[in-house]
Amino acid sequence: MQQISSMAPFSQSLARPSPGLSGGTGRWLLPLAIALSQVACAQTPAAPAADPAPTPIRLSQPLAAAPQAAQVPASAAAVAPAAAASAWPAGRLPAEVEAALQRGKVAPDAVSVVVMDVSGAQRPLLDVHSDVARNPASVMKLVTTYAALEILGPAYTWDTRIATDGKVAQGALNGNLYVQGSGDPKLVMERLWLLQRRLLGQGIQVIVGDVVLDSSAFALPPIDPARFDNEPYRPYNAVPDALLLNYKSLTMRFIPDAAAGVARIAYEPAIAHLRLPSTVPLLKTKGNACGDWRGALKAQMADPMQIQFLGGYPAACGENSWAVAPAAPDRFAPRVFEGMWRELGGKVTGQVRMGTTPDGVQPLMSFSSPTLGEVVRDINKYSNNVMTQQVFLTLGKQRAGVGTFEGGRQAVAQWWSERVPGMAAPTIDNGAGLSRDARITAGSLAKMLSVAWNSNVMPELMASMPIVGVDGTLKNSKSAHTGGAHLKTGTLRDASAIAGYVNGRDGRRWVVVALANSDNAPQARPAWDALIDWVAAQ
Repeated sequence: MQQISSMAPFSQSLARPSPGLSGGTGRWLLPLAIALSQVACAQTPAAPAADPAPTPIRLSQPLAAAPQAAQVPASAAAVAPAAAASAWPAGRLPAEVEAALQRGKVAPDAVSVVVMDVSGAQRPLLDVHSDVARNPASVMKLVTTYAALEILGPAYTWDTRIATDGKVAQGALNGNLYVQGSGDPKLVMERLWLLQRRLLGQGIQVIVGDVVLDSSAFALPPIDPARFDNEPYRPYNAVPDALLLNYKSLTMRFIPDAAAGVARIAYEPAIAHLRLPSTVPLLKTKGNACGDWRGALKAQMADPMQIQFLGGYPAACGENSWAVAPAAPDRFAPRVFEGMWRELGGKVTGQVRMGTTPDGVQPLMSFSSPTLGEVVRDINKYSNNVMTQQVFLTLGKQRAGVGTFEGGRQAVAQWWSERVPGMAAPTIDNGAGLSRDARITAGSLAKMLSVAWNSNVMPELMASMPIVGVDGTLKNSKSAHTGGAHLKTGTLRDASAIAGYVNGRDGRRWVVVALANSDNAPQARPAWDALIDWVAAQ
């Protein structure tokens, strides 16, 4: 699945469910796969005016020592491969990489590249503009996720706590139900279904009161989802939330019914108080071509009370799915919680609303997220930005008791000074990398990856990166080195980047970082494929 840029067309094709999945399993996994693949662009929020007094970071486990540069014994240097002993000419790129950049009309001075042995003990094999700070796009996620793995630990989980101020008797909860979020990045529809099933299992079928959803663990300023690129209905622009449900996205499945002349529409998850059409007309297209089926629907999404389609669905397109972020995102969590609760057969006599949990309530249960190690894999494989921001805000919460963007920046800055001393610190902004302000040098990022190689969490970090030609955002890579590199990608309209690890033909592993910032930067992807192949041949 390709990286989704801020300028990607709204008609980008979506992953289909595996035909080997059973109907029930596919029903749950399809919307999750679509949401993961589409939440791939980050909002750039303003920092709150002030945060609580910070506390020192306490790393979850002892750290392996950072590699010491330029301390190679003479005997080791004598037997080192020639490629490592004599670096490429300073400031020059391999001919095949230069040629690919030229074809893409990407100027050489807009590019920074570093290739170095993972040990960091030898001077780089390739070093081009390594000290120039550039926008790394979603490659910045490597900084956030590596810092989180070391600060929080791979086994860290988020707990969603359920409490009440009433009593359960004869199937009814007589009082309010409080659902207190802590920043779970993966409280998706199938996990919310499980949470609600456990509530039913406690004998609660009717809530005689309100359901109060508490997201006070994060203190965020108002954020307009259209701010980044004026695309508020794209899931990648979802705003983080301490009680983030299903990435604030709704999946619509269009299923042609030729006999009835319509395409039937199925929606997941169930959502209350939003009017949704059940069918759209089928359209005949010239030559039975599918074309831009999303454009043909002429979707109207600005009304917070309904979604409408003024067009139709091309009959030639077969079944397709489309994930969107409905208008009024602040109402999404209450609507989905109520919609799924009623779909399960539960009832509520009051409102489902946002609020805070009062003191003195009675705990009912706690619902844990997947581990951070699993979350990081979803983040980096699919470049999931709202999940990244959830992790970033959690770093701020761990530091100061409440999650803020400024707290996340302070936590990462302190961690960087301890783990990558002497290297220019990144301007990390919102932690997700899809930002006009984020910056890092190729040299700093390469050094960080070298440090990571010797850290206790290296296996989790490396396993989270897309594998060239195999999965994630590099599944469709044109590199000939299929399966031989783990690299994070990043793409904006004016930035393109890769960073990670490449296996050489002699068994040596290299740190590779490549950043391009220019109007044509997305056209640098073929050059990155050429760079991967060149490094693999060393």
